[in-house]
Amino acid sequence: MAPKSETNSVNTTQIEANSAIKWLYLALAISGAILPWLANFDFMREYGSSLDLGLFVSLANANPAASSLSRDLAIGATAIVIWIVQESKRLQMKGLPWVLLSCVTLAFACGAPLFLYLRERRLEEMARS
Repeated sequence: MAPKSETNSVNTTQIEANSAIKWLYLALAISGAILPWLANFDFMREYGSSLDLGLFVSLANANPAASSLSRDLAIGATAIVIWIVQESKRLQMKGLPWVLLSCVTLAFACGAPLFLYLRERRLEEMARS
């Protein structure tokens, strides 16, 4: 068994390493909110001023490559959202409603990294106590 001071040093080093990745997750969440919506605005500019979901889905399946990406995202995002809900409950995390809302209203590319950011914060909190 490692001495207590050595254990504290390991915990501090691990927390610092996790802190760096936590901020990377936050940057990805911000990018995941902005970049998909820039494409959505381009879609609305090209196809009409509102977001026509029927046309959007139709274009997202316009060719085999687009269908592959759409299906890949739908299946992967569904699995990850299930895990997000379970992991949030397991760690007694705060912010789950914001994560789910951002997945639906902004983009999954925002919600998933936002969850990872909040999860890292929670893990840091648990490691300190």
